[in-house]
Amino acid sequence: MSTPDTPLQSDAAYRALSTRDARFDGRFFVGVTSTGIYCRPVCRVRVPRAENCRFFPHAAAAEQGGFRPCLRCRPELAPGLSLTDTSRTLARTAASMIERAVADGLPVSLADLAGRLGVTDRHLRRIFAAEFDVSPIDWLTTHRLLLAKQLLTDTRLPVTQVALASGFGSLRRFNDAFASHYRLAPGALRKAGEPRNAKTAPVTAHDAGDVTLTLPWRAPYDVAAMRQFLANRPLPGVEAHAEGVWRRTLRVPHLQTHLTGWISLTLDETRGAARVGVSASLAPALGAVRRRVRHLLDVDTDTTSIDAALQNLPGGMRPGLRVPGCMDGFETTVRIILGQQVTVAAACTLAGRLVRRFGEPVSTPHEGLTHLFPTAQALAEADPAHIGELGIVRTRVGALQALARAVSEGVLHLDRSEPMEQTLQNLQSLPGIGPWTCELVAMRVLGWPDAFPASDIGVINALGGLKPAASVPMAEAWRPWRSYAVLQLWQQLPVAAPKPPSATAPARTAALTSLHLDTPPQANT
Repeated sequence: MSTPDTPLQSDAAYRALSTRDARFDGRFFVGVTSTGIYCRPVCRVRVPRAENCRFFPHAAAAEQGGFRPCLRCRPELAPGLSLTDTSRTLARTAASMIERAVADGLPVSLADLAGRLGVTDRHLRRIFAAEFDVSPIDWLTTHRLLLAKQLLTDTRLPVTQVALASGFGSLRRFNDAFASHYRLAPGALRKAGEPRNAKTAPVTAHDAGDVTLTLPWRAPYDVAAMRQFLANRPLPGVEAHAEGVWRRTLRVPHLQTHLTGWISLTLDETRGAARVGVSASLAPALGAVRRRVRHLLDVDTDTTSIDAALQNLPGGMRPGLRVPGCMDGFETTVRIILGQQVTVAAACTLAGRLVRRFGEPVSTPHEGLTHLFPTAQALAEADPAHIGELGIVRTRVGALQALARAVSEGVLHLDRSEPMEQTLQNLQSLPGIGPWTCELVAMRVLGWPDAFPASDIGVINALGGLKPAASVPMAEAWRPWRSYAVLQLWQQLPVAAPKPPSATAPARTAALTSLHLDTPPQANT
């Protein structure tokens, strides 16, 4: 695996240092020759000149080189690569888990959260306060109130339902917290935000645009590439694309159950934002929908530094290109496994068959949206012979069911908020899961910016047939943004018009589509 590596090649390490990206904290240290001090890559002091920097894999090496630890960023607090290390990264992981739980309407227990991270709740409170200057409970309350504010503003849910959807156990607790933080009653906030002609009658899930989210992105943003990605990887029954609007069915956890419905997505280049229509049935889970769409579109990334670092890519570089994430980690990992050693179109065909056989039918007002993607439990409990009847080879069936069991039993959590190293270790321990699959999961599911699936046929073709043994050293120059380099390489491949997948066409003869996010590897073992 390349994802846990330390980007010690000096140009890559300096780029990571310049952005102060917390994802690289603990992976290397920088010694500054002009001061004799070594720091973490997230240190808030002015970034030193490149010629004054020396990079080390760990603190001991920096001190062996004659450098003293920085008193401001405190290298002793830097994370290691294990789940139990005390660190800024551990505190940020806890914050991400809290935000995910709030968005998904799940209960939050500090003791359970600390247990997931392998520390005591007292230790978690201490390092959380050191990082954010607030307690985990304060962080939780703030995000619950912000979600409630959005639900009050963007939906017609009754205030009582908003309180429950935001994680407050009672209307009284919600009103007290709202008044204490915002000095305003929830009803008054809703009234103040209503346009004069706002409709007040409740709407049904079949009313298009019942709830609309606006998600601005950081310019530049390659809208054409994202539109192409969404249009050229159809999942029959779950996704549909027509006249510039991408739609899909969706199941999201909420208050220890699940809500189902659909969303529509339009990329508004003029306004620099995505517009997301959400069915009324998903309105209580608006926070979860928003979190997933932001990840899918990679809207929070500032590509300015990334584009500058990739200027010398073979074949040129498109500004503002994003790494598409996913709406559901299990679904995307299943599709990646189905893409092992077959074309993109073939993988879509196989996934469509899986949906028709094991997915839950759902009613929507949109043509082509007929099913929800199968749950992990449904695939785990399926007869392997029934999966094999869909044209999926035996080794792939074993991999799919091992994955489904790990997810349904809570052994594996496929979400961007999860610790990357542990998640990838758990994933690769499953049968039929190799480096190519893990690299694609790291890139699309976990949002890791430095994944590099060297055996991907799209990467090989874009580099003129260059094999992994030669491309891996070449890719060192693109660190720590190799995921974005891969997207740039895929964009250089010829574009084929998408064809509707056939349920009966032989999987291995389907045409290759233009965006190779599930491109076949050379050998994924």
